[in-house]
Amino acid sequence: MPANTILDRRTMIAMTAAALGGTVSGCSQQAKSSTAINTTHRRRFENKVVLITGATSGIGRAAAIAFAAEGAKVAFCGRRENLGREVEAEIKSQHGEACYIRADVRDESSVKTFVDHAVQHYGRLDVAFNNAGITLEKPLHEYTSAEWNNVLNTNLRGVFLAMKYEIPYMLGTGGGNIVVTSSSNAIATTEGRSAYTASKRGLVGLVQSAALDYVDKGIRINTLIPGTTDTALVRRVAHMENAPDVVWEAAQHQWAKAHVPMKRMATPQEIAAFALALASDDFPYMTGAQMVIDGGKTARAG
Repeated sequence: MPANTILDRRTMIAMTAAALGGTVSGCSQQAKSSTAINTTHRRRFENKVVLITGATSGIGRAAAIAFAAEGAKVAFCGRRENLGREVEAEIKSQHGEACYIRADVRDESSVKTFVDHAVQHYGRLDVAFNNAGITLEKPLHEYTSAEWNNVLNTNLRGVFLAMKYEIPYMLGTGGGNIVVTSSSNAIATTEGRSAYTASKRGLVGLVQSAALDYVDKGIRINTLIPGTTDTALVRRVAHMENAPDVVWEAAQHQWAKAHVPMKRMATPQEIAAFALALASDDFPYMTGAQMVIDGGKTARAG
């Protein structure tokens, strides 16, 4: 359940009030009409094995479905078993191949077991999308050490652990492709996000160095830097998880109009489509890169 640029509660409350003064249904309709994804019949991942962390919701879920639609055998993890089983069933209902394995990226033995079981199940590993992430927003001095560690252990250490156990399998078969989800907060951030920002900026450095470690071993590693995406995590951090959908649609539309040049949030499917592009063989000369997809948000951050 990856995090992107997160909305602060006060801003969302103000935006909700403004939005509800307008035509809510019209706002919702506009958002839907402007976020359609061009579907293709490409099979870039035919018979390839793809591992995804944090795929029970949001961008990870969208990516799991998209990889399977392009022929991948998808092994994915997350802590919420009920949601994991739902994603697995949805992929299989569309004649895709998927296997949910419960794992917690904060726990080294859990990560190792996830990777080992996935490879044992499908026989190899070609692509990894290391995507799991969380956030917690408050002024720096208010974090407990446990809270700080939880964010860093999930977002940064969790990616290290995943790569630690994925890479040996890729080395054994002559190469692979790894994509890591960071955030536009790695480029430009705001108050209350010190732990989240530290973890996401750390991922950029981790990827740059790791990409050089394996550049002559056939393994490419790149960072995906998404902007604010309409996911359950963003909605929860905005304290609007229990708000009616129509209220959330109006509020996030108003927020995006004020903060994003494209005047809308990304959809999980849009970010997933970019993750698939980075994970494909379409860009064989790309490694160690930080690829931004944020509706123009960080272009004007300065």
